[in-house]
Amino acid sequence: MKGMGRKRKDTSNDALETRSVAELEGVPISSEIEENKVLLEKLFSDSSDFVLRKFTLKNSVDAIAVFVDGLIDTSEVNQALKALMLLEDGPPDIEVIEKALLPVCQISRVYDYKQLLEAVLSGDTGILVQGNEEALTLGIRGMEKRSVNEPEGEAVVRGPREGFVENIRTNTSMVRRKLKTPRLKMKSMVVGRESNTNVVISFIENIVDPRVLEEVENRIKRIEIDAVLESGYLESLIQDNLLSPFPQVMYSERPDTVAASLLEGRVAIFIDGTPMVLLVPTTFWMMMQASEDYYERFQMGTLIRWLRYLFFVIALLTPAIYVAITTFHQQMLPTTLLLSIAAAREAIPFPAIVEVLIMEVAFEALREAGIRLPKTVGQAVSILGALVVGQAAVQAGIVSAPMVIVVSITGIASFTIPHFNLAIALRMLRFPLMIAASILGIYGILVGLMLVIGHMANLRSFGIPYLSPVAPMSVRDLKDVLVRAPWMKMTMRPDFMKIQNNRRIGEDFVRKEAEADQEQLEKSEDHQ
Repeated sequence: MKGMGRKRKDTSNDALETRSVAELEGVPISSEIEENKVLLEKLFSDSSDFVLRKFTLKNSVDAIAVFVDGLIDTSEVNQALKALMLLEDGPPDIEVIEKALLPVCQISRVYDYKQLLEAVLSGDTGILVQGNEEALTLGIRGMEKRSVNEPEGEAVVRGPREGFVENIRTNTSMVRRKLKTPRLKMKSMVVGRESNTNVVISFIENIVDPRVLEEVENRIKRIEIDAVLESGYLESLIQDNLLSPFPQVMYSERPDTVAASLLEGRVAIFIDGTPMVLLVPTTFWMMMQASEDYYERFQMGTLIRWLRYLFFVIALLTPAIYVAITTFHQQMLPTTLLLSIAAAREAIPFPAIVEVLIMEVAFEALREAGIRLPKTVGQAVSILGALVVGQAAVQAGIVSAPMVIVVSITGIASFTIPHFNLAIALRMLRFPLMIAASILGIYGILVGLMLVIGHMANLRSFGIPYLSPVAPMSVRDLKDVLVRAPWMKMTMRPDFMKIQNNRRIGEDFVRKEAEADQEQLEKSEDHQ
């Protein structure tokens, strides 16, 4: 009854010429060990890292072990093969071998070549035995991996110092340590015809919106691509609007950020080979928040958020406003400041728009060079380069000193955005706003802002409006947008997410705390 009811395909050599794992779905494993050996050697010809080890069980039954050198723990493989060779006499059935006392924690049974090769190419060891149309995969992975370190892109003063790595199982275990509940689910998928990249969809069963979860699964299942080498591949393939500059999928390399998002009803997508975990659905206000906002006192978290929103506006509009005022609306400046700017620009041969474009492009080039250069010299080049180039440009009469100040403030303001992909969108939108300001002045800026806000209002992330909970308005959820209310006031999860369980803090706890506060207040009044 082995493999009964499963889809079968032609097992001739011509049918198995393909080297694509996906095309081997439904191709059964042969009961003849020599036929399996020839087929695997043909599939992996010219592959020096593919190892096919033939051995004999104690009852003189032939078997082969297949694995990829470098992806397995050699010592554990040797121990497993030794245990198999010493099995007591009996029928060479795969069920008997599966139930044997092997020094392996994870043992799975597979029925076709697709399942077998997916496991072997992911680091498992495959065992095929003469007379069986099934095979075993032993979870004996031992590939090299980077140690857990603090994420450089999301550093905090207060909070956990651990960050995700490139190994998907290490990443899922880090989230599992923070959410010790059986309701935390991890659904595995494979994406990419050639890469066969492991993807895990994570969610909390009694919180997540089932419609959002189903949409995430369907979008990933529909993907047909050669390889998924990084989370950016998957992000661009599942987002709602490809042409929008705004990110509709948030990514993070912090386990605490992912755990907090799961508790709000979002879905996390882990991709093997990258430390970035995707989080959906995403809103604009979510991109302006950092994990540290919730670790400090709520007054400090609120103040920092106000500072971010202020610098977001400065980073987006300052160059455009400078161009508009110096070109069309000089009457808006105080006379002293206007004379100072006019004197600084007296010897400049370019109009304000050309001047600001030169400086912005130069600043972006220096910022990119600082990222690409080695860390020991990258920061020095980006900082000193900006100072030297700016000073030299002013002395050469190419740009004015006020322009250097404007571009510097803009650059510093853009660094306050917590998430890099939103900061990139900000840098992209700055240029069309500057051009609009050079043509229509302040009116051009207002038209540009109306287009940007209108686009954001129409944007969706897996069915959730991008500006939620501001548009459409959800008054209860505003406690965690412009301000960061105390935890005792944020008893409910986001209402706009339409999740199953909205309550975050128990009603009894809130009531008892309120009674305790009232009792303490009465005692204080009596004492006075």
